[in-house]
Amino acid sequence: MTHGYTTGTNQGSGSDPESTPAYGIPQQRQQEPELAPDPAKAKPKPGGGGRDRYLDLLRSIALVRVVVYHLFGWAWLSVLFPSMGVMFALAGSLMARSLNRPALGVIKGRLRRLLPPLWAFSAVVLVLMFAMGWNPLKDPDLGGTWWGAAKVFDYLVPFGAPPYPEHLGSESGLLESTWADQAAGPLWYLRAYLWFVIASPLLLWAFRRVPWATLLAPLALTAVVGTGLVTIPGETGNAVSDFAVYGGCWVLGFAHHEGVLKRVPRYLAVSGATVIMGFGLWWASGHLGPDGWDLNDIPLAQATWSFGIVVILLQYAPSWQELPGRLARWDKLVTLSNNRAVTIYLWHNLLIMATVPIIDQLYNLPFMESDSATALLDKADTFLMFILIWPLIALAILAFGWIEDIAAKRGPRLWPNGVSGGGSRRRGA
Repeated sequence: MTHGYTTGTNQGSGSDPESTPAYGIPQQRQQEPELAPDPAKAKPKPGGGGRDRYLDLLRSIALVRVVVYHLFGWAWLSVLFPSMGVMFALAGSLMARSLNRPALGVIKGRLRRLLPPLWAFSAVVLVLMFAMGWNPLKDPDLGGTWWGAAKVFDYLVPFGAPPYPEHLGSESGLLESTWADQAAGPLWYLRAYLWFVIASPLLLWAFRRVPWATLLAPLALTAVVGTGLVTIPGETGNAVSDFAVYGGCWVLGFAHHEGVLKRVPRYLAVSGATVIMGFGLWWASGHLGPDGWDLNDIPLAQATWSFGIVVILLQYAPSWQELPGRLARWDKLVTLSNNRAVTIYLWHNLLIMATVPIIDQLYNLPFMESDSATALLDKADTFLMFILIWPLIALAILAFGWIEDIAAKRGPRLWPNGVSGGGSRRRGA
């Protein structure tokens, strides 16, 4: 089962088909080709170890799409651009590149980069939850035991889904009562990412020996655990389903880095991807969820559609050292978003919630006393949230983004958009 953490006016469901309140996200609940490339023959990309700006651009688009989806809840966005599949594919490509070094050191390095930003986010969320009266020892969903309360450890290392109360506070408070659910919801991605990182040495070993079997195995697993054929209960089932749904995209990242994908004739790769995508849409048409064509509610459709889209995006991937043409105007924002991808992802849903009490203050303005003005503000509510979320994300970058630099053993930077203090350009790490 996959996740559609929707914070928009569409009252959608995510991994579990449950209704959500306004601005709520649901409860958590890609000549004949050479099959096994010789790593010794792999050719480095032009520019050596420099950034591939095409991949950076894809990551930035994926982040923006995630924010917009969680804000508006438009189901068609999951078809237009499967952000999570793209993000897992890009992470898989970078992981394969890193695994040219000893695996244990790579895993430790990935954890070092991931965990400190998570700890900062978790500290804020946990302090808010404890201050508002949540006691994990008394939470009936955790069984009221020390063993249940120990799940709070997942806020430090996300091996599983971190616990949180479904409702906290009151509807008249500053934050809507499901804010904890919505704040913690996106953490499923970090859990899946962590397990992919741990499994990557074995996955890459398997890919280099039986590439096509390793590439297609996650789709087969999704057909088993994502269709109800085999049901694994609880968070274990969610974790297995996430690993299956996005495993194909992660291994496609391997295929991109290893050069396997480029050695497949383009017409063959695109034709095959189109067939897989067509199957995904066909399957979705017969298994529509509560939000219709939202693929986040349909694991097999999400897996096959994301797989096909990623194949096409990577098959046509240029190797850009600089963004070309009109795209160059977005260079600073692309660099910034890539340098602060973890911060943006972690905080955006909570910040969407924070826009609500800010917009509510507009109703107190003197010229808002008429019924027509109030009705206009009601209609513009979500649009105002869309306008306000970006400066709030900028504030989060300033307040917490430097932790990503410390975690990466770099000097802290407030606004790493690729422009140095002296005005010269430098590429984001």
